[in-house]
Amino acid sequence: MAGIDVSDLPVADTEEDEEFETKEKFLQNCFVQEWGIIKSMIDEISRGNSIDHSSVERYRSIMAKYQEQGQLLEPYLENIICPVMAGVRKKALELREAADQTLETIKDLCILVYTLVIVCGCKAVSRFFPHDVSDLELAVSLLDKCHISPSLSSLAHETAGMMETKCVLVLWLSVLVLIPFDILLVDTSLTNRCHEKEEVPPLVQRILKISREYLCSAGTLRRAAGLSISSLLARPDMEKAFGSFIQWSQDVLSSYKDDGVDVFLLLGVVEALAAIFKVGDRKTRLDVVPVIWSGISELINSTIAAQSALLRKSLLKLTQRIGMICLPPRSSNWRYVGQNSLLGENLSSNASESYNLSRRPSDQDSYSVPGCHYYTEEDDMDVPEIIGEMMDELLNGLRDTDTVVRWCAAKGIGRITARLTRSHAETVLSSVLELFSVGQGDGSWHGGCLALAELARRGLLLPVKLPMVVPVIQKALHYDIRKGPHSIGSHVRDAAAYVCWAFGRAYSHADMKGVLESLAPHLLAVACYDREVNCRRAAAAAFQENVGRQGNFPHGIDIINKADYYSLSSMVNSYMQVALYIAQYEGYLYMFVEELRSSKVCHWDKGLRQLASKALAALVKYEPSYFGEFVLEKLIPCTLSADLCLRHGATLAVAEIVLALHQCGFVFSIDRQKTVSSIVPAIEKARLYRGKGGEIMRSAISRLIECTSLSSICLCDKTKSCLLDNVNENLKHPNALIQDSAAKALKVLLRAYFANVDSSFSSYLLQKYIVLLDDPNVAARRGSPLALGVLPPEFLVKTWRVVLEKLCFSCLIQDNNTLQDAEARVNAINGVVSVCEALSGTICESSSCVLDDITCFFLTIKEEVVQTLFKALDDYTVDNRGDVGSWVREAAMDGLERCTYIFCEKQRLIKKAAVHCSSNTEDHDFAVEANKFVLFDEDLAIKLVGSLAKQAVEKIDKVRSIAGAILQRILHNRRTFVQCIPHRDALEQIIPNDSKINWGAPNISYQVIVQLLQFSCYSKAVLSGLVTCTGGLTDSLQKASIEALLKYLQISTGTQNDREKMLILDLLWVLQQYKKDDRVIIPALKTVEVLLSKMDMLIEIRSQNFVGAILDVLAVEMVGSKDFAKLRTGISILGYVASIEDPISMKAFSKLLSFLGHHYPKIRSTAADQVYLVLLQNDSVVAEDKLEMILEVVQETCWEGPVEEARRQRLKLRELAGLEVACQAKTASSTPK
Repeated sequence: MAGIDVSDLPVADTEEDEEFETKEKFLQNCFVQEWGIIKSMIDEISRGNSIDHSSVERYRSIMAKYQEQGQLLEPYLENIICPVMAGVRKKALELREAADQTLETIKDLCILVYTLVIVCGCKAVSRFFPHDVSDLELAVSLLDKCHISPSLSSLAHETAGMMETKCVLVLWLSVLVLIPFDILLVDTSLTNRCHEKEEVPPLVQRILKISREYLCSAGTLRRAAGLSISSLLARPDMEKAFGSFIQWSQDVLSSYKDDGVDVFLLLGVVEALAAIFKVGDRKTRLDVVPVIWSGISELINSTIAAQSALLRKSLLKLTQRIGMICLPPRSSNWRYVGQNSLLGENLSSNASESYNLSRRPSDQDSYSVPGCHYYTEEDDMDVPEIIGEMMDELLNGLRDTDTVVRWCAAKGIGRITARLTRSHAETVLSSVLELFSVGQGDGSWHGGCLALAELARRGLLLPVKLPMVVPVIQKALHYDIRKGPHSIGSHVRDAAAYVCWAFGRAYSHADMKGVLESLAPHLLAVACYDREVNCRRAAAAAFQENVGRQGNFPHGIDIINKADYYSLSSMVNSYMQVALYIAQYEGYLYMFVEELRSSKVCHWDKGLRQLASKALAALVKYEPSYFGEFVLEKLIPCTLSADLCLRHGATLAVAEIVLALHQCGFVFSIDRQKTVSSIVPAIEKARLYRGKGGEIMRSAISRLIECTSLSSICLCDKTKSCLLDNVNENLKHPNALIQDSAAKALKVLLRAYFANVDSSFSSYLLQKYIVLLDDPNVAARRGSPLALGVLPPEFLVKTWRVVLEKLCFSCLIQDNNTLQDAEARVNAINGVVSVCEALSGTICESSSCVLDDITCFFLTIKEEVVQTLFKALDDYTVDNRGDVGSWVREAAMDGLERCTYIFCEKQRLIKKAAVHCSSNTEDHDFAVEANKFVLFDEDLAIKLVGSLAKQAVEKIDKVRSIAGAILQRILHNRRTFVQCIPHRDALEQIIPNDSKINWGAPNISYQVIVQLLQFSCYSKAVLSGLVTCTGGLTDSLQKASIEALLKYLQISTGTQNDREKMLILDLLWVLQQYKKDDRVIIPALKTVEVLLSKMDMLIEIRSQNFVGAILDVLAVEMVGSKDFAKLRTGISILGYVASIEDPISMKAFSKLLSFLGHHYPKIRSTAADQVYLVLLQNDSVVAEDKLEMILEVVQETCWEGPVEEARRQRLKLRELAGLEVACQAKTASSTPK
């Protein structure tokens, strides 16, 4: 003790404390944010306290978040598992005293460990299990207590936590059985220490018995039992037990022919054997290989294996491990060993000089790599016959229908090949390459790619064989087989990218230089143009790996920065941005064009074909001559292909390329123009519009006509007429998309080729479209407004009155039901507004038009077009598709906005011209008249804002979004200032210029628009829209609208009563304006009901004028009504009114009694409930001495019984209430029937 410096002890303690604190800080600041919660739970366990079930469930929910990233929990495993398993060990020792309670605590602790097993895996968790010798018998005894007969419900085990407990204990045993002592010394059940070694110790028998029973489980417990058996049988003193288990396993494997065979037991035995052949003495395992393989080879080809992918995977895993046992561990000198280098060295300018490949001139079979020794070919080795059988099974596994089986087979081939000679390895490679032959399915291609990747990763695919492999991988990168309406092959392309990734990691720069140059364009083509996002990302990752490891690849860093994980997530961005950026570099353009032309233009996905055509056009700018001469020459014949997909894609591609070439200034030759112009007549002559795919081709032809017109391709008169006829036919097609594309084509076609035609042709064409407005064919009525809307102004300037009149008529609902079509009205609205926009500039600029003509034109827009649009806002047509009138209202709102800008802009120009002319004496009269000319006045502004505000508080989210956005743009438009809007400053404060406002959200739009109720010029319109939601059927809208309305009324200002009065007057206006219109009246009455229910807060609601007016409205609306919702709401309102202590309550009570004789039983019952409530709340409606008698009659009468009995009881109530007989007779005569 004298030699010990005591002063050093505190220092050591301090260092340990600092180390502990550092570790704690690391755990707190590391990946798991919930570490504080978990640590508090672990601390409770360390102190010996039990945890409740809610804490366990919270722990499981936390760990479930890391299911996909279990490695993030690895720094915490020791801190979690050690205290928990110590608690399990401690509770196991206490189990004899309080069995039930202690066992429940053990279950909760084992659930914590089992959760980590699920997330992190058995190996990662079992490393931290306690492994004292004394724990072996303790764990076995605890497992015996938890062991329950298999006859019980497995679901009951799981709910009780028993399955988790058994799984953790079995895993614990897999660690404990590895103790470095004889089991005989540990087994206390042996009374005689001279136990015969030929016999299996009792403790081992117990472990094997329990583990074998668990092999038939269906989850993690089965795998844990297999690990426990393999660990136990790996001991050198378990020869007898090993032989016994092998015999039992052989019996189980041979039972697959039985009818009642347990698949899970077969699976468990195979997994246990695979674990056994992974560990232990090779010599011992080698002796039982023939016995095991005989059963395995039969089971692999059995029907039961064909029905279970998991069983096939386990069988192949066992097959490869048996093969590893049969082949001795050896270092294959012929294997390729690459040189590891740093990324900085690879990217240096001299990287290529650091790699030099040299071969011995005297020995062509030797191979060298810088940094490695020269190795010569080995002597041939004797390969057991059984290895050939195993390799055949593994190669067949590469063709399996399930990915997990193919992946397992590929890894097995790689592991076994690593122990073979080079000649045998080349034979294996030849067999793998046969999987890519013609006639093989997608599974073979996928399995072959996985096998090639494994061979490359392990250095078993020598660089001299790469010229054989690379062409196959290039084909696999583009593998896509059409299967009906879809295609297969994404998994093959993904695996091919994985092979390229493995090449980058396995080979040096010198060996990969030529390979990478040939693979890079294919990889980037897949990364940019593949349909599946996982394939795009896999190809980009493979390219990135090769750039990082293979040295100074040209523009490699720039490309991988552009084609990253996130930029490739969007297919549109990949096609139009990433690919366009990469194509600027040398070596990629032609590959990209070929990929689009040969694979994507003819793809089965219509959207992909459209995107591919646009992507081709985007690449034109890099080499226009190549596209104008070669690409078009290849695509134009495909427009007449028998394959619909190829025909459609080629037509679109030709259209987009022609337009792109024109925009690049490319001059088409005469022959090329003739070829392009003959496409449409050739398609029409071949009758490719008919049959399947005719609709798709029509839209493509319209796009081709549009691009041809924009490119000013020379056309003969016959071709012009042909194109115009095609467009006119497409305008009458019932498909809306075809009509829209035809309208776009017609717009540019007329301006490009028919601009200078005589007036007779324009009149004929105009008259043709006008006549189609009344055509019985609904498709023609839909297409003709679109055509009129895109006509050149020169075609319309002389007959604009007729055009506007006919279009305005088509915008409204027709009396003839056969002519009512919502889509036709939508197109008519869009057409009439487009005509106004086209003519507004032409008429003002025309030299032949005087002020009277200009005035007449704009007054027509104001008085007819705009008023028609306001009427269209009242279109609430409903059919089997829902509220189709909302489409009309959306178009009308858009049209009103455009007309408003027309008025404001022309008003500004006219005023400017008037100021200029006022200084000139000759034009003084024009200036005077112009100053009097007002297009957009205050009345129009009030109606516009009110109508938009009404739509902004209605039921449909999309309508509210459009109305709110338009209202926002009108108030805050910087380009065109909209004048004459009353209360503009206040409106700009209420409706800010914030693009982030979500007008579709009811809790936002209602809170904003309801504030317009304070302005009398807008309040009626706003309230007429708001009541449809406050009294509507949708709970979310009703709640949000009522909340906004009450919040508006309860603002703590001195104007609260004024707001209530204004609301009452507006509500009465709505009820009068929409009399007998149930769409508005029913929700309006429900709104009155809601307001009456809040009469304690709203003073003016109880006013006699309002209540009396409501009773008058009810007298009109409820007479003769058969609508239950209206009658129920009216009865509820009568009940509220009758409850008010006011003389008018008697009138309401009398009307309420009249509904006790209604012919609808539910109405009678509802009225009786209201009568009963009124009598309880307002004792002034009847005499006090009659109240109990009246209540007794109301309670005891069955109001849903016969109507005659109900009416007799109603008469009795009226007599008791003292109501006059005359009033009674009058009321009875007015009872709804």
